[in-house]
Amino acid sequence: MVTTDKTRQYDLIVIGTGDAGKIVAVAAARAGWKVAVIEKNRVGGTCALWGCVPKKVLITGAELADFNRRMHAAGLTKESAAMSWSGLMKFKQRLTGTYSEDDEKHLQKLGIHIYRCQARFINRSAIEAGGKRLESRYVYIAAGARPRQLNIEGENHLTSSAQFLYLETLPRRILFIGGGYISFEFAHVAARYGTEAVILHKSDTVLRKFDPDLAARLVEASKEAGIRVVLNETLRKIKKYKKEFTVIAESKTGEKKYSTDMVVHGAGRLPDIDDLNLEQAGIQRSPEGIMVNEYMQSISNDRVYAAGDATAGGIPLTPVAMCEGEIVADNLVHGLKRKRPDFRYVPSVVFSLPKLASAGMHESDASEQNRNFIIKSKDTSPWLHNERVQQKFAGSKILIEKDTGKILGAHILDSHADDLINIFALAMQHGLTVKQIREVLYAYPSATSSIQYMVE
Repeated sequence: MVTTDKTRQYDLIVIGTGDAGKIVAVAAARAGWKVAVIEKNRVGGTCALWGCVPKKVLITGAELADFNRRMHAAGLTKESAAMSWSGLMKFKQRLTGTYSEDDEKHLQKLGIHIYRCQARFINRSAIEAGGKRLESRYVYIAAGARPRQLNIEGENHLTSSAQFLYLETLPRRILFIGGGYISFEFAHVAARYGTEAVILHKSDTVLRKFDPDLAARLVEASKEAGIRVVLNETLRKIKKYKKEFTVIAESKTGEKKYSTDMVVHGAGRLPDIDDLNLEQAGIQRSPEGIMVNEYMQSISNDRVYAAGDATAGGIPLTPVAMCEGEIVADNLVHGLKRKRPDFRYVPSVVFSLPKLASAGMHESDASEQNRNFIIKSKDTSPWLHNERVQQKFAGSKILIEKDTGKILGAHILDSHADDLINIFALAMQHGLTVKQIREVLYAYPSATSSIQYMVE
């Protein structure tokens, strides 16, 4: 590796240290490449530090609180225990507190150079990082996503989802902007810990990537949990007076005002690539992200690859980002020609209480494609695995192709929806029929044993 005071030569520069970034960096280093990674935040990425992992730990606390409440209502406990937010945060820290340090040590042990700064392209294969010029044979962009800019007055008063995950104390009142999965998940956590939670959404349809009928039932479950879901109101401005915020929204009937102690941004995320100076490298992009071919290679700069939330046309889920990272590693490092796989059956879950999950086609998709299908829609709240935990908001909607008996889509609202949807994704991925699904001898009684009844 040729190095001067201000110029350093590499085989590969990786922008971003999340799951998609680490997979390629590690593969290249193990193959003997000289590798640098550039990370403007903490090493580890969104999922491990500000997303799925810490979120799921907080949801564990919410599940405990909710389960305790339901069992108390069923007469199984004498009283509903008070929940400690500080205790939950300490538990999260014990489980996840060393992730960033562990990742950093692992990368350094492999001889990977770490630059903690903003990356900016100088030309098609050179990057400025912390006052140094890094030149490389290849560049791989796995920069992740950031909260979408709302362009409203008082936007600086918003608390990000990442900040919410590290709150030392939980405010008495929180208003969540946007009716997506972030708002619903965090509102369900906050409500179980005594916070007055409000979700403010600009249209009449929340969680638009999920089945609308089951999403509507989740709204009802949210209301029962004490969460106020406000629809058809558009955020206009946020004002602060001392420690209180006033959220001003616009509805068909006029201006509405809400007083709250915190306003959390849950209104979508965009690729975090605006600061990379992509045009200087001739990297074509769209508002949705970097344009790549089926091999995850830039369509306009063959020395650049990209994956995960930074790319256009992808699905913003950690398993997808990891899969795309493996494709880049195979194509770039190992010299294979592996294409982006079929992501039609990737499951997605809202970790609310109960959980909402989806995989495959929606009813509207199947109709638009003129597929010959039937719908098996069930109210699963009286079924044993939900009744025994007093979960009264539960249901499933399964789309089945008439001619083949194969599953086209699965949509579930259930206390076990995250595990149930994986079985349906497996069935769709491998073309299993309803007959084959029902022939399995499932462990009983279990949540997954309900699958055979969801498709009958």
